[in-house]
Amino acid sequence: MKGFVFLGVFIAPFYLSQTVQDSAQITSIPAVEFTKRTPVAKSIINVEKDLADKNLGQDLPILLKNQMSVVSTSDAGNGVGYTGLRIRGTAGTSINVMLNGVPYNDSESQGTFFVNVPDLTSSASQIVIQRGVGTSSNGVSAFGASVNVLSKDPSDEFSVKTDDSYGSFNTYKYSAEVNSGKFWKNRLSVMGRYTYIHSDGYIDRAFSKLHSYNFSALFQEKNTELRFLAFGGKEKTYQAWNGVDKATWETDPRFNYSGAIYDSNWENITGYYNNETDNYRQNHYQLLWNQKFSDNWKLETTAHYTKGKGYYENYKQGDPFARYNLPNQIVGGSEEEYSDFIRKKWLDNDFYGVISTLYGDLGDLSLNVGAVANQYYGRHFGNVTGVFIPEINEFEYYRNRSVKNEVSGLAKAIYKLNQFEFFGDLQLRNIDYDTKVIQQGDDEGVDLHKKWTFFNPKAGVNFNIENGKVFVSYANAHREPNRDDLFANPETKAETLHDFEAGWEQQIGKVALTANAYYMYYKNQLVLNGQVNNVGAFIRTNSGKSYRLGLELGILSKITKDLQISANATFSDNKNKDFYFESESGIQNLGDTEISFSPSFLANGNVFYSPFKNFNLGITAQYVGKQYLDNTGDKVNQLDAYFVPDFNMSYKLPLRKQDVTLRFLLNNFTDTKYVNNGFSGPYYFAQAGINFLFGVSLKLK
Repeated sequence: MKGFVFLGVFIAPFYLSQTVQDSAQITSIPAVEFTKRTPVAKSIINVEKDLADKNLGQDLPILLKNQMSVVSTSDAGNGVGYTGLRIRGTAGTSINVMLNGVPYNDSESQGTFFVNVPDLTSSASQIVIQRGVGTSSNGVSAFGASVNVLSKDPSDEFSVKTDDSYGSFNTYKYSAEVNSGKFWKNRLSVMGRYTYIHSDGYIDRAFSKLHSYNFSALFQEKNTELRFLAFGGKEKTYQAWNGVDKATWETDPRFNYSGAIYDSNWENITGYYNNETDNYRQNHYQLLWNQKFSDNWKLETTAHYTKGKGYYENYKQGDPFARYNLPNQIVGGSEEEYSDFIRKKWLDNDFYGVISTLYGDLGDLSLNVGAVANQYYGRHFGNVTGVFIPEINEFEYYRNRSVKNEVSGLAKAIYKLNQFEFFGDLQLRNIDYDTKVIQQGDDEGVDLHKKWTFFNPKAGVNFNIENGKVFVSYANAHREPNRDDLFANPETKAETLHDFEAGWEQQIGKVALTANAYYMYYKNQLVLNGQVNNVGAFIRTNSGKSYRLGLELGILSKITKDLQISANATFSDNKNKDFYFESESGIQNLGDTEISFSPSFLANGNVFYSPFKNFNLGITAQYVGKQYLDNTGDKVNQLDAYFVPDFNMSYKLPLRKQDVTLRFLLNNFTDTKYVNNGFSGPYYFAQAGINFLFGVSLKLK
């Protein structure tokens, strides 16, 4: 068994897209071309080549789980519904996610909720991951990584495609896509896709019902390109964000507390509320204008609008009337302070803005100058209905609103001098956040008005060598607290990060190698403190001084035309300096402690074999070292290391008029019992044992 673990650690899926090998796969998108040349740690993933065989219904974070320094999580345990990812130990609130350069992180919570855009991978062409601060981009600063998902264009030829799959836990996906091909004097093409994904979930009752759509139109006329994108989704998921205590996980890992209704003594569960659900719809509209003025100057301008609205619903047993601004009720002649209620907490928000970037090529000097103006307007309100008192009809018991404005500008330059490329990057961000209580209730909302101005400089140099390069870089970044941080403590401080990176990447014959060393020094880093709020979101707190010191290694080798192996590994030391912990006994100085959710060792492995034409086999494995659920270093809150291998297979049938591909994915085929997420207590989010997905793709041309 040890030998098998050794194989899984050092033969890993590493798409070495930042090397020369993958450079040919990158399109001429100016932003991608510029990013490719920057001295930062990055991966550029070709979706069709690297992710298609696994894209059978699971969310994007799960499909990215074997990328360098990535750990993915799933509330429902099987990769459908609420999922997330961490990169270099930093959580989703510290990862800047963009869709075609448009910020996707929620402006207030800074979270990324991929459940709102199901099957996003099917409409993507490339995914650009920058680890560390990376280069300046739109939206909040990256404090662990940035991820930019680039949509694919409509194809030049007419086609109809369906992707359907079925698997464990009654998981199935129906998807249909139509491409018009070019028409109207060969200048216009359109594409439409609709997907429905359903899963019962590994966790009890943790079902997902996910609708997804994508429409895109591309107009091309000489030096002008116009793209219109409309995409989004509607999700209904049964809540699975409460986790289970360790004892329950050991005996009944699929147990779900959500919706439990107890007897009058609060000792035994008598049933479950069947609509303990999260319900949300999110629609994105983007108009992208690319204008080529000359061979040396190009302009990209994007106008965007995102509309989101939804609620989560809870059965609240034994709640006080006062919580809902109600007087005590007279029931059966006696005054009652408590009753049962059905509660809906709503979020209705709008996010819109304009992003414009000018690219210039002046011989040895390449320039990139951009400006961003965005506004977020959010309305938070709650409705409640009495269960046993029919006179209490549904009514609104709290309301607050938030407005967040951002205006920022950036300037980047790369100057080539012989074998050197010198890089400079300046970003100035101005943020104004205002939130007001309109109707007070249930401890929801506060009156706050905060302003921040951040200057984020970056610099680095590439030294180009044969089939590769060596680079060093430095980046300084700042990041404002989110809504929950400020509600918990209005004096929460903004984070500061100094990121030092040094890397080497080279292709030697059939072997591509990469190595990257980093030192990320934080002041007032907002770390996860091991606790969650009432919607399963992790609570953060300033940790004073902290750092992440690490080494990332990767190799890809094409041994024969039919056999390819790849590997990546991350070694890191992640520490809070002089960490203070407040408990019932007072404030303690615990000295240097491990940063929560930051394993010191992480590795991935992949073997890809094609025994004959159009038939592919692959084994993928991930090893994640021990990690902690909080920042105290208490072994009670330690998650054990785990090793999980997956198997995938695909076969394209030898047909002339149609493309028919069969795909099979066997996850966790060793049936490992493991946990990759939780909160202090400890409480765990259990992950599924062995499970499968089988898919059929049909494309008519």
